[in-house]
Amino acid sequence: MSRQIRSGNGWRIGWDSAAEHFCALVSGETWSVELTASEFVDLCQGVHNLSNTMAEMVDQLMDAERLMCEQTTETIWIEAEGFPTEYGLRFILLTGRGAEGAWPAVVVPELLTALHDLTHFLKLNSSN
Repeated sequence: MSRQIRSGNGWRIGWDSAAEHFCALVSGETWSVELTASEFVDLCQGVHNLSNTMAEMVDQLMDAERLMCEQTTETIWIEAEGFPTEYGLRFILLTGRGAEGAWPAVVVPELLTALHDLTHFLKLNSSN
């Protein structure tokens, strides 16, 4: 199966390996943007890295402390902002299309699970 779609309250991600140029879709409550494969890979890896960084900070901060972490690649800038256990995500494409999006903290845990599941699925199918 070449098309995968995952969605929840306030988010949606999708992948279509048969698509010619824009093979991924990410969206929030009121926005959506199509991504190339390299943009989507950078988004997934960046979100994964920021998620790990936020989790590592749990024991480093006081309960009321918020933090902001960011990661930049050639294609995308991503930011995690909030508490280590509850944070929102935001991104801006750097490829000249002028697209950006954000997910509030309430949807991030479910979104992280879906991104992990989808990228795991894509890795398994690309190795066959």
